[in-house]
Amino acid sequence: MLYFARGFATDKLTTEDLRAGLQTALAKLGARRRVLAVPPDFTRFHSQAGRLTCLVHEYYGDRLVDVLPALGTHSPMTAEQIHEMFPTVPTGLFRVHNWRTGITTVGTVPAEYVREVSEGAVDFPWPAQVANLIATGGHDLILSIGQVVPHEVIGMANYNKNIFVGTGGVEGINKSHYVGAAYGMERMMGRADTPVRRILNYAGEKFTSHLPIVYVHTVVSRDSDGKLQVRGLYIGDDAEVFNRAAALSLEVNFEMLDAPLSKVVVYLDPAEFKSTWLGNKAVYRTRMAMADGGDLIILAPGLREFGEDHEIDRLIRKYGYKGTAATLAAARANPELQHNLSAAAHLIHGSSEGRFAITYCPGQLSRAEIEGVGFQYADLAAMTARYDPAKLRDGVNTLPGGEKIFYISNPALGLWAYRGRFSK
Repeated sequence: MLYFARGFATDKLTTEDLRAGLQTALAKLGARRRVLAVPPDFTRFHSQAGRLTCLVHEYYGDRLVDVLPALGTHSPMTAEQIHEMFPTVPTGLFRVHNWRTGITTVGTVPAEYVREVSEGAVDFPWPAQVANLIATGGHDLILSIGQVVPHEVIGMANYNKNIFVGTGGVEGINKSHYVGAAYGMERMMGRADTPVRRILNYAGEKFTSHLPIVYVHTVVSRDSDGKLQVRGLYIGDDAEVFNRAAALSLEVNFEMLDAPLSKVVVYLDPAEFKSTWLGNKAVYRTRMAMADGGDLIILAPGLREFGEDHEIDRLIRKYGYKGTAATLAAARANPELQHNLSAAAHLIHGSSEGRFAITYCPGQLSRAEIEGVGFQYADLAAMTARYDPAKLRDGVNTLPGGEKIFYISNPALGLWAYRGRFSK
C-alpha cells in the first residue's frame, strides 16, 4: 500500500513538507509501540535520510527504540558522523550492524531462479539474510529510510536492498554484488527491473512479508546552481513505493548526452569518500558517457584506502582493477575471491575495461599504491589548481586556454550516459 506520494522534477520539498508527508503516512499506520529505523550510513549523507530519521524520532519519541544504520560492508559510523547526520536523535538508540555474525538467514532463493533471472550468468542459490534486530527484534514497525538513485549493483538503489544488502550478511552481500557484475553493470544501471532486484523481490515476498516493514524513499537532485533539492517523498510497504520513486529518479538523476565525453573531472567530497570502494562511483556512474580513449580524472582529497573493510582492502590491492575477464579468471582460480565475491564484483565495476583512462588524484595514497591497483596517478595539488572545484560548475566547462571538460561535483547523485550506449 502507498501511504504517501509526492514528487515532481521541479519540486523542492522543505523540512515542513517532509514532516507533513511523514506524519500523514505514519498516522495511517496507527499506534506503534516499538519502532526500528533503518537509515543509510554517512556515505549516503545527501539522501536526506538523516533529516527524516530525526523527524521519525520527533513523531514517535521514546517509541523509537532502535536505529540501525544500513552499513552493508562499510565501516561503522563514528560518533561525529552520527551527530552530524542525526543531530536530534539520542546516540543511545544507535546499533552497529555486524554483517559477519549478527544476521539471520530467513530463506534461500533457489539456484534455478537465480540462473533464470541472470540469463545464465551465475548458477548458485542466494541466501536471504537480514540483521538479527530485524528478524527477531520484536518491533511492530520497521522504517526503511533512504534515497532511490541509479546504482551500479542493482540498477536503482533502495527498497528491499536497504534490508537484504544494507543489513545483510557476508554471503548474501557478496553474491548479490557478483550477480550484477557477471550479468553486466551497464545492462542494469538506471533500471528498476534487474536480475538482482528480482532476486530480492523473490526473497521479500517469500521470506519477510510477515515483517512490518514500511519504506520511506526520497529522490534528490541538484538545482542548476548546485544546491541539493528533495524532489520526491514516497512512503509505502510494497513495490509501488519503489517504482514511483524510481520513475522520478530516472527523470532527475539521469543525464542523457548526445555525444560521448572525452574528458571528465569528478570531485569526491572528502567527508563522504575515503575509499575507492565508494569513490569508484566516479567510474560506475560515468562509464556509459565516456568516449573510447577518453580521460576520467578523479579529485579525491579524502582518499586513504581502497576497501572500507580490511580484508576487502587487501584483496583490491592484491588483484587490482584489471577488467572482467581477468577478474572472473582470478575468482575461478583463487578461493579467497570465491569467498568474497563482492570484492570480485567491485574490481569489475571499477575497471574501464581498457576503454578509457582513469586517473586518481588521492589525498592520502601514494603513486605506488594507486598504480599498483591499475589506475593512473596524478598529484592532487597540481590537478586541483588546474581543475578547481570552487570555480567549476556541473556540466561542460571551457577553461582558460580553451580546454573543455565535463565536471561532476558528486557522482553519487546521478548517472550519465551517451544516448547511443543506453537503451531503456
